[in-house]
Amino acid sequence: MGLLSSFNQWRETRYQNHLSNMKDQGKCPDCFGRGYTVYPYNEFAYFNSFECPGCQGSGHYTDWESYQ
Repeated sequence: MGLLSSFNQWRETRYQNHLSNMKDQGKCPDCFGRGYTVYPYNEFAYFNSFECPGCQGSGHYTDWESYQ
């Protein structure tokens, strides 16, 4: 269980570092400030882009934080 808890702690620390970096930059952590997310429809040709559900398409950290 020590290995599993170490992995979970590493993953949580990495996520918290990501959040603090995005907060410093003022960008949404889910879409990296783009305002949209891309989901692959087909691995060969077509990609769908959708409004980011985290920030509702604005790309700002403050909007992401208010929707959490």
